[in-house]
Amino acid sequence: MKKSQIAITLALLVTTTTFTSCQKYEDGPGVSLRSRRERISNTWKVENYKINGTDFTSLVSDYTETFTKDYDYSYTWGILSGTGAWVFQNNDEEVHLSGSDDQASRTLFLEKLEEKTLWYYFMEGEDKHELHLVSQ
Repeated sequence: MKKSQIAITLALLVTTTTFTSCQKYEDGPGVSLRSRRERISNTWKVENYKINGTDFTSLVSDYTETFTKDYDYSYTWGILSGTGAWVFQNNDEEVHLSGSDDQASRTLFLEKLEEKTLWYYFMEGEDKHELHLVSQ
């Protein structure tokens, strides 16, 4: 009986270590049954927003972003809005946004992409903008 418990424990340890090391983004997920494109295709609202580590969440509480499976992108922030296109790049670790409506092109560096959670940062000059978004 003890040998089977040791074998099961060892198998679970190997499986957990294997799946954890295959994780695409630093903060997860380790394994997902949905494709990255399906997971990012959503309307997202800001849960947390920081610039160089300083919290500015209250300034963007009504900001949302929408990514579609057809690679369309849009955002709204009060009376401001814009549209564009998105595409994965750099082995799906980044999202490149190219826009119209006076929206600049930008690269988003993905940190977490789950069904209901999207974390990324982008650089604007020397400033690091970090966004934690949740599905709406």
